[in-house]
Amino acid sequence: MRLLVATLFLVVSAGAQTSIKSPDGAVEIAFSADGGKLAYTVAYRGKPVLAKSAMELDLQDQMPLGPHVRIVGSKTGAMDETYTMPHGKSNPVRNMCGTLAVEVEETGHLMRRFTVEARAYDDGAAFRYAIPDQPSLHDFHLAAEKTEFHFAKDPMTYPLILDGFQTAYEDDYHELTVTALHPDELVALPLLAHVPGVAWAAITEADIDNYAGMYLTHARGMSSTALQSRLAPLADEPGLVVRSAAPLHSPWRVIMLGDEPGRLVESNIVINLNPPSKIADTSWIKPGKTAWDWWSGTYAEGVNFTPGMNTATMEHYIDFASQAGFPYMLIDAGWAASQPGPAYGAGRAAADLTHTRPEIDMPAILAHAREKHVRVWLWAHWTDISRQMDEAFPLFEKWGIAGVKIDFMNRDDQWMVNFYRRVVEKAAAHHLMIDFHGAYKPDGLRRTWPNLVTREGVMGLEYSKWSARITPDHNLILAFTRMLAGPMDYTPGGFNNVTAAEFVPRQKQPMVMGTRAHELALYAVFESALQMVSDYPEAYKGQKEFDYIRAVPAAWDETHVVAGRPDDFITVARRHGREWFVGSITGWHAKEVDIPLEFLGRGNFIAEIYSDAPDADVNPKHTVREEKRVTAATLLHVKMAPGGGQAIRIRPVE
Repeated sequence: MRLLVATLFLVVSAGAQTSIKSPDGAVEIAFSADGGKLAYTVAYRGKPVLAKSAMELDLQDQMPLGPHVRIVGSKTGAMDETYTMPHGKSNPVRNMCGTLAVEVEETGHLMRRFTVEARAYDDGAAFRYAIPDQPSLHDFHLAAEKTEFHFAKDPMTYPLILDGFQTAYEDDYHELTVTALHPDELVALPLLAHVPGVAWAAITEADIDNYAGMYLTHARGMSSTALQSRLAPLADEPGLVVRSAAPLHSPWRVIMLGDEPGRLVESNIVINLNPPSKIADTSWIKPGKTAWDWWSGTYAEGVNFTPGMNTATMEHYIDFASQAGFPYMLIDAGWAASQPGPAYGAGRAAADLTHTRPEIDMPAILAHAREKHVRVWLWAHWTDISRQMDEAFPLFEKWGIAGVKIDFMNRDDQWMVNFYRRVVEKAAAHHLMIDFHGAYKPDGLRRTWPNLVTREGVMGLEYSKWSARITPDHNLILAFTRMLAGPMDYTPGGFNNVTAAEFVPRQKQPMVMGTRAHELALYAVFESALQMVSDYPEAYKGQKEFDYIRAVPAAWDETHVVAGRPDDFITVARRHGREWFVGSITGWHAKEVDIPLEFLGRGNFIAEIYSDAPDADVNPKHTVREEKRVTAATLLHVKMAPGGGQAIRIRPVE
């Protein structure tokens, strides 16, 4: 690791403004306390993105922090470090920014003080509140955080609007200006916005630790272009959002910036704002693809056993993973023995994670997996993990389990945020990887605990089993919204591709709207270090497109968004070693684009291309496979059907 930090201490008079710019000078974040009111602004290439935005912390039984303060000093500096990750969109990762610490003091009789820490990156800005221990703030009881994000112009936004704080972040995205948002609507993060003539921006947060998750609401009235933070309340004390002792700090409030939305997709700002890895040896953390029994309805064809949650079916899926070269098989809900006690959700009884149901012979399954060079992941409900973690994780390590998929948390209040951290720390001690489902959005925790390889927090392909909500339009907008926060366990791989008119939701052998080339491309467009291959084994038998799924990696050395817009298309190129994988998808409209291959660099390459067939609009399973010799000077033409896509594997000519 390289680390260079330079600091300069500067004392400023009350009411003065302090600011910091990014290394390339494009991003500037500034703070002021004019009239005693703490506020900040953000500019991109000299143009305002966020106008003066108020900063305030409302404390229980105390005056709020922020409205009556002065800036008494600041410290500026720079950070430049490079670190490696066992998975992600790029590796190594460079963390380079300007830094600023603004010392703030209250002007009232309490004389409370705190620091605003800020960073300016070439692709965004971030700040957080740091509260030191002091006589008047030893016990920190936060009733609300009223941080504003006041856009300089009324931007077009792409919000995920939720009906409350008890949420799995699973819903449709919309296209609305800020002024069109109703004040009662709760907007999830990340929120993508296009400020006309200025920049593409996204608001999210990073390093949520002993704090509550943040949402946004429309502030100051319907004509205002300001949004204000709202934090998830404590489950046992709804009037509070954070209960802690000082010192403490808030999560980073992040404003991602770029001249095109693809620059935000490429950004590593969220993980860069998190502390370094606490795992010294990460060699056991291995990204990869996995076979999975649940999405297809635990289905199999042409077999001499009854498919279901039983030993024979699990071994069948392990055989499939082995033959395909996948390192993992995920055994989903239903493997563990039931346990007497209260039921959790949908009438299901609690489970005993240390024992299996009679139909599951776990020693036999694990022995079979070892013989086939496949490792097993296990699903678990979070309440069972909370109750049995100290017993189950050491046992899973003894069994040789690779990781645990933990589900149905559906909240991000302070207690649940701390639960996530307890889980990944305990799992790391037992060499277990973690996939959080029913989860809140990523916040970069995977840098500190890289055994956290992915999480859901998205309305993914599972919804095709019971609804018509997973459309090519939905997939396209996910690439520019939810994916900005981090890895996304959307679970692609459905091969029963149909038109919208043909689609019928069903639990077994589900259908997928859009073309097969679109579905293939999702493996390059969507990032996840544990990438599901969701359909049942026989769905892929004899299908030429399965070669692409077998080859595509789950971790990347470089990511480049060639072009795209949330309502049009996206083309993403990702490099692993010397090979590139390129995915292009469109929504329910046909699209033709040219892909310049400048990212290839020097040398000659073979492009293996899977495109929509000429009749893919009516026969979505039809693709055309071709090979071409290409160089960095090549311009590839992509013709996508409605709901279509294209997937390319580019490898060097040896």
